[in-house]
Amino acid sequence: MVGFWPPAPYHRHVAVSAHLSTVFSFEEARRVVEEHAVGLRGRGRELIPLLDAAGRVLVETLTADRDFPPFPRAARDGYALRAADVEKVPASLEVIAEIKAGAPQLPELRPGQAAAIMTGAAAPEGSDAVVMIEHATRADDCLQVMKTVSRGENIVPTGSEARRGDKLIQPGARLGYAEIAVAAAVGRPRVLVYSKPRIAVLATGDEVVDVDVPPSPTQIRNSNSYSLAAQIQSAGAEPILLPIAPDEPARLREVLAEGFEADLLLIAGGVSMGKYDLVEQTLSELQAEFFFTGALIQPGKPIVFGRIPCGADTLIREGASPSASHKYFFGLPGNPISTMVTFELFVRPVIDRLAGAASRKLAFLHAKLKSAIKTKTGLKRFLPALISGEFEQSEVELVKWQGSGDIASAARANCFVVVPPDRERIEAGEWVPVLLR
Repeated sequence: MVGFWPPAPYHRHVAVSAHLSTVFSFEEARRVVEEHAVGLRGRGRELIPLLDAAGRVLVETLTADRDFPPFPRAARDGYALRAADVEKVPASLEVIAEIKAGAPQLPELRPGQAAAIMTGAAAPEGSDAVVMIEHATRADDCLQVMKTVSRGENIVPTGSEARRGDKLIQPGARLGYAEIAVAAAVGRPRVLVYSKPRIAVLATGDEVVDVDVPPSPTQIRNSNSYSLAAQIQSAGAEPILLPIAPDEPARLREVLAEGFEADLLLIAGGVSMGKYDLVEQTLSELQAEFFFTGALIQPGKPIVFGRIPCGADTLIREGASPSASHKYFFGLPGNPISTMVTFELFVRPVIDRLAGAASRKLAFLHAKLKSAIKTKTGLKRFLPALISGEFEQSEVELVKWQGSGDIASAARANCFVVVPPDRERIEAGEWVPVLLR
């Protein structure tokens, strides 16, 4: 076998033959994936316009090109003045100027003087506070101040947000709207980001046909590849939809070969034991290591995670140039909701790392349960649900569903309620963990 061995934390998770069942708890399976993901890196880099950078992962460090703010900035509409002039109120001051944001010239205030000022404008020389407009009355140039202020009140000091040269955003940060704002503020019309990883999606089985093919009474349309493609795009990667692989060894190997040219392969339909013998057999011929073949969850119990080595005998297509010593794959359960859930729970952290993003822990929100839940113990369950209400009064309730093949219920849901494996009943009004869709 060619390539690196994983660092020490991986060693407790021994790779097994697909013929052996290795089923972990949800938390243990998640840790296995996270530990393997740590060693992955972004596949390339490119300089792109800032307007195209939302959702991408930063390669470089963004530093402040000047102090922020670059001048003492008024935090309220009102009057810039000396705090010492209004120690006793009411106090009368002379208004000598009006300062709007971006004003090129600023007056210098002397004792007993004030300047009308807008939020965001530069405080004039000689001022050390801003009294809010509602605490003063003005008649022409005469200002009556009715409330005292302390030095520095309602003024944001120069450099209080950042100093020139400060590191504002580190490499590995995913660029959201706040990060885009920072890049714009430091004068970066273009930013250096990691290239999008290419994620191959393979559906298998003679019973699956593409969306534009009329299915026979015993066939189903390939919805999983398209839902996975949408999830891949939301994770900041590029989906590669492969042709549906039939139950025929030579063609299956050919399509698997094409899939392993990508950075990660998702096999929709899975490689669970005894269910997809041809997939399992072909992966075993490619010297696949299986890190687990199931997780104690519902839906998605038959999730599979593994990798193949990129060696001379396992280069998948002639002339292929592997970018790593191993290529990872997931076998995702064939039922649509299982596919959606297992992507979020297990696939997304691998894509994050392939995209160059810093590792993120999975965090569940909490909401108040609207109606009681009764279920069986033994599995951690992720059940389609709907959050309703607004503001602090939001509640969550399960949607009616007919099992993990019920696509319509997934479309009605906007989250998944997480039920611990030891809970048989959860009463209405309890706070429950929620995984947002």
